Amino acid sequence: MSTARTALETEEHQALRAAVAALGKRYGRDYMTTVIREGHHTDELWAEAAKLGYLGVNLPEEYGGGGGGMAELSIVLEELGAAGTPLLMMIVSPAICGTVIARFGTEEQKRTWLPGLADGSLTMAFGITEPDAGSNSHRITTTARRDGDDWLLTGRKVFVSGVDIADATLIVGRTEDARSGKLKPCLFIVPRDAPGFGRNQIDMELHAPEKQFELVLDDVRLPADALVGDEDAGLLQLFAGLNPERIMTAAFGIGMGRFALGKAVEYARTRQVWKAPIGSHQAIAHPLATAHIDLELSRLMMQKAARLYDEGDDIGAGEAANMAKYAAGEACVKAVDQAVHTLGGNGLTREYGLASLITASRVARIAPVSREMILNYVSHQSLGLPKSY
Repeated sequence: MSTARTALETEEHQALRAAVAALGKRYGRDYMTTVIREGHHTDELWAEAAKLGYLGVNLPEEYGGGGGGMAELSIVLEELGAAGTPLLMMIVSPAICGTVIARFGTEEQKRTWLPGLADGSLTMAFGITEPDAGSNSHRITTTARRDGDDWLLTGRKVFVSGVDIADATLIVGRTEDARSGKLKPCLFIVPRDAPGFGRNQIDMELHAPEKQFELVLDDVRLPADALVGDEDAGLLQLFAGLNPERIMTAAFGIGMGRFALGKAVEYARTRQVWKAPIGSHQAIAHPLATAHIDLELSRLMMQKAARLYDEGDDIGAGEAANMAKYAAGEACVKAVDQAVHTLGGNGLTREYGLASLITASRVARIAPVSREMILNYVSHQSLGLPKSY
């Protein structure tokens, strides 16, 4: 299956893609399934990717990063996913949290967190979703109020990835605007051992090394410097993290789709039922070709979104990142479905490693924002249609 991308990528990007693909191949899907089965984390792969500079490729060089951007980081996650070894925490730790701190953090916050996020020695989770708010960030009820020089943070979060392995969680809360009385979003760094910061693991059908948690914040006392950025620019800072999240979720979906498609193509080339490989039959070949086209188109939009974001066009990147996430989610689910169908009964065995992706592929459709909310965004922002809510 051709993966040539010479027309759009620099030599440096092609070299990065090849190097990460080689790393992923050394570990492979068997490594990932073993980690999941034994209830462990991908510590070895995470550490090696960090040592090679891949985890912090998007972070500033002066803080130990690679000085690149989302274009480079998305290549890393896509290629690891295409090898069957995606690292979900890359979306959260370097992409969301690292980007927000690099762009808006104080000098002390940058020195404290960015070198560790870049070399993998520190990990940060991200908490925005709430049980009663869903995808509506305007209904977030986690509130922060001042108490002298400190902040007191109270609320609940749900579906927060990797809290058990994270040194801190970047929590989206809301503070009251002294002038208008309205609540506005703000971002706080909450250490994992902060008093009043509790977590409960959610029992998921999704089998992954990264666990999901519900968080309870009961008057968590934070120092003044736990606030990231300007209290009056919380919305700007929030979306500065959400655009990378969407770009990286697209990379996650594209990588998974490529892995599944690769398995199906290999099987269709060699499996014979009548007198020829099943891949010679158009009923098998055409759906796989369609899946390949959809994945390639998704990558183009992801590359556009990454370029716009890295160039500082947050508004343009917002539209492209949402479209990329939507397209990649659809392409991923369809590629996995067609791969399983191509293998027939073998597609449901553990030996071929595709059945577990039926559930995992839905993540790219559902998280971090549903495809319906993206369609709302495009309807309102791109097409100028009125809102229904």
